[in-house]
Amino acid sequence: MTLANWMLVAAVGGLATGWLAPAFALSLSWMSDLFLRLIRMIIAPLLFGVLVPAIGGAGATRDLGRIGVKSLLLFEVATTIALLLGWATGLVLQPGVGMVLPAGLEAPSVSAPTSLVSVLVQAVPTSIFDAMARGDVLQIVVFCLVFGMAALSVGPRARPVLEFAEAVAAITSRCTHYIVWFAPAAVFAALAGTVAASGANALAGLTRFVVAAWAAEVLFLFGVIGPALVWAGVPLRRFVHHVREPFLVAFATTSSAAALPQALEGMARLGVSNRVLGFVTPLSLSLHMNGSTLYLGLATLFVAQAAQVPLPLHTQLLMLLTLKLTSKGIAGIPRANFVILAALFESFGLPLAALAILLGVDALIDTIRTSVNIASHCAAPAIVARWEGESLQQDA
Repeated sequence: MTLANWMLVAAVGGLATGWLAPAFALSLSWMSDLFLRLIRMIIAPLLFGVLVPAIGGAGATRDLGRIGVKSLLLFEVATTIALLLGWATGLVLQPGVGMVLPAGLEAPSVSAPTSLVSVLVQAVPTSIFDAMARGDVLQIVVFCLVFGMAALSVGPRARPVLEFAEAVAAITSRCTHYIVWFAPAAVFAALAGTVAASGANALAGLTRFVVAAWAAEVLFLFGVIGPALVWAGVPLRRFVHHVREPFLVAFATTSSAAALPQALEGMARLGVSNRVLGFVTPLSLSLHMNGSTLYLGLATLFVAQAAQVPLPLHTQLLMLLTLKLTSKGIAGIPRANFVILAALFESFGLPLAALAILLGVDALIDTIRTSVNIASHCAAPAIVARWEGESLQQDA
């Protein structure tokens, strides 16, 4: 059985345990606590290892000129729309309202900044080691941005530092791979405790969250990707024909990597040239994860609603900016969405233990989320090819 299947089994077992044996379910919180401490352990090195090379190594993208600029512009616009759509879906449907989190899952008390100026001042670390020790994700991100831009300006002399950061990312990725195998136990404990405390409200809230996630992903697929293809002049009927196979592979396997060969072959048959396909697609795998980005916004707001955490407008904007920055370049990290959410929750006073609840229903969302990611990876080279004047009128 795959890890996703084990987590689905754990989720069902946790729901049943919480319903049938609530007292026992509430005593299992240590299992999710252990898992979450392991996740917190690798947040800081992972952010450093991912963000610094992503920024400091941007020179290669810049040197490729016109295609690189068009690709990056497309990626940034699309991921911003995806993040805002996920957030808006949470605001409109409010899937977390009415849930009651068990003791230990409520939001911790934090001394939140009282103004935007305070937020900006506190975002700058006095020491990167202090920020890493406290798990302050915003300060870590600010340091990585400044450090990465400085490495970019230094040029080839920064290569040893960037290679060190890439090695740190590879090691922490492997650590994450080990840690997520503890996730089924955490899912079991967290869902059992949530159902024991909230009963039918917990089931209703989780159902609303899954429905909201599917609705938002489908809306992005037909309301954003589709119109973007039409606007760019991509022949929509032929695009759907060639993307159908990788889309179904991604839906069945919940793996972008498994669908990538079919995606590349399909876009080549559509008529996308090798020079566009060979450059845009690898970048898209790291910077154009629209399905995942949309999920991050929705999941964050769902947990804030369930924990009854008030979110002033400036806090919401800061959360969105943090999610936008921290989601770059983490495509190869196992369960990367939850590492990003763990970092965000700790900085903004959301209950970190709610991650295990999200993991419990993740298998029900992962299919459509991965499929939207693959559709985005196929749409990007097709749109850039049209911008470059390629006709895409006949199969290559």
